[in-house]
Amino acid sequence: MRTVYAVLGLFLSIAACEPTDRPLANSREGVAPPPGTARITEAVDGLIVGHRLMAAGEYDLALTAYTRAVQDHGLNVDVLSAIGSANMRLGRLNQAEKFLLRAVEKDPDFVAAWNNLGVVQINSQQFIKARASFQRAFALDNGNSEQIRENLILAIQLAEANSAEIPEDFNFMLVRRGDGRYLLLGQ
Repeated sequence: MRTVYAVLGLFLSIAACEPTDRPLANSREGVAPPPGTARITEAVDGLIVGHRLMAAGEYDLALTAYTRAVQDHGLNVDVLSAIGSANMRLGRLNQAEKFLLRAVEKDPDFVAAWNNLGVVQINSQQFIKARASFQRAFALDNGNSEQIRENLILAIQLAEANSAEIPEDFNFMLVRRGDGRYLLLGQ
């Protein structure tokens, strides 16, 4: 019985040492695809990949895909907005705000960028700016998006809750300082 194991071990060790015509590290060939399978020679658009990864909750990978999309599309409004949105999901609010502001500067009518900018501003506790961003998005969308409407309502409530309220019995008085300048004083 020992002889059988010894011979089996010898055959296995000889088979493992069989020389190949190419190194293993560079071998990327797998099983042949079934007949009729389409051969893909181009990479999928980074924006599409990024959108799919965002939907799957893979925000870091989506950011990488969006960054790769810059090579194909440049820093256009779609790429800027996508990078800003991925940064927002990763909690990088300052970076997200910078990219989204650049997006709305390039295309002031881009509804999604205005909405996402408002979300970043709410998370940064910039409630008045968020309200303005949501109002812009809501107006550009003609009020068709329920989500933007809800965001706008929330921003209005938060802005009103954090605004400094002036008591009604507080009287203001204008004092002329000369040369047509006035100073507003409270009594």
